Amino acid sequence: MATVVDDAASAEFHAFFERHHAELARFAHLLTGESDAADDLAADALLALWHRWDRVRASEHPVAYARGVVANLARTRIRSAVRERRRVALFWARREERTENPDVAGVVDVREALRRLPLRKRACVVLRHAFDLSEKETALALGVSVGTVKSQTSKGMAELQRLLGTQGAPRKLHTAMARTGTAGGRDR
Repeated sequence: MATVVDDAASAEFHAFFERHHAELARFAHLLTGESDAADDLAADALLALWHRWDRVRASEHPVAYARGVVANLARTRIRSAVRERRRVALFWARREERTENPDVAGVVDVREALRRLPLRKRACVVLRHAFDLSEKETALALGVSVGTVKSQTSKGMAELQRLLGTQGAPRKLHTAMARTGTAGGRDR
């Protein structure tokens, strides 16, 4: 039979899940570029949180902790995918497929440019510009210092500007994420 504390913890976790699952899935999608994997990563992160819920709910910033878990799971998934692609490349000859003068929407351009950024830069840029988190909130989510967030965001934005060929990369990023319904907001 469950205790009152267990029932309260369960209800609290359920509320946390309902409130943050969609945001965590969007974050995972923007980090990995894989919509199918995003829900799985968010669910895996929430399962990990459930197993440590007593510690997580006692923390000062449980959502930041959850974002950090998603970022770590995304990093692991990306590294696994890179290793798998390298193995496949050993066995199959790869052809370069390019389309002359492609007519690609801005959203696709931004997402492709984001995929080309290293994970930490991508996470900093996405959390700062697509999710409108502060430097402190981003640092908490990623488990890094505010200085690291500042430098990684700055370097990431410079690289996006180079890749997108524009000085309006922050505006393009925010607009592209808003068009697809993937822009998040601050946790309230």
